[in-house]
Amino acid sequence: MENNPTLLLDAVSFRWTKAEPLCLDNAHLAVGAGESVFLFGPSGSGKSTLLALLSGVLVPESGIVRILGTRLNSLSARARDRFRVDHIGFIFQQFNLVPYLSVMENVLLPCHFSARRKQRALAGGGSLQAEAGRLLRALDLAQALDTRSVATLSVGQQQRVAAARALIGQPEIIIADEPTSALDADRQKHFIDLLLQESRKSQATVLFVSHDQRLAENFGHQLSMLDLGALAPCVGAV
Repeated sequence: MENNPTLLLDAVSFRWTKAEPLCLDNAHLAVGAGESVFLFGPSGSGKSTLLALLSGVLVPESGIVRILGTRLNSLSARARDRFRVDHIGFIFQQFNLVPYLSVMENVLLPCHFSARRKQRALAGGGSLQAEAGRLLRALDLAQALDTRSVATLSVGQQQRVAAARALIGQPEIIIADEPTSALDADRQKHFIDLLLQESRKSQATVLFVSHDQRLAENFGHQLSMLDLGALAPCVGAV
């Protein structure tokens, strides 16, 4: 186990309802600051459930979830929401972009909800729009797209907008949930390279989750869901 890990699960168990078996049983995970970790497992193994626990969307039945030294399951739901937006950039499998907002507006959303990320985005001396533009250019999205609705973009372009939104304001943790599942192999590799390059600039910890083990070679560490502890089939989860 890492000393003072950025992400820590200690003896965590979770089930969706009391009538169902445990989905995660006595799970353990420790990830240090600045590490990049590839976590894999088949559909139904509890990957998305695990990410929801690490980000404070869910709380465990038992055990400890500690992120950046803060025990998440001791916080109120509102405090967990605040902690998540301040410290965690999340790339969802379906991207979760706001379809009626522009590319630029979607990227800037975390800065509207988090004063901490707004301050960090402004630390370079420019504007929020300039920092969002820098990330979008780094992720190979042309300036001409900034004012377009995200609903008009291709899947690959939407994916990179979601990555820029996760990265803005230099959150200490980037969590990616199957973000490349709709892309071909070349686009997958390009996206991962860009994501890790930008994460290294801010020394962010990256947890990238996928069922596709071919992607594992891009990351510093690889874990299977079985490595976390005893697991039961995760009903209704992926």
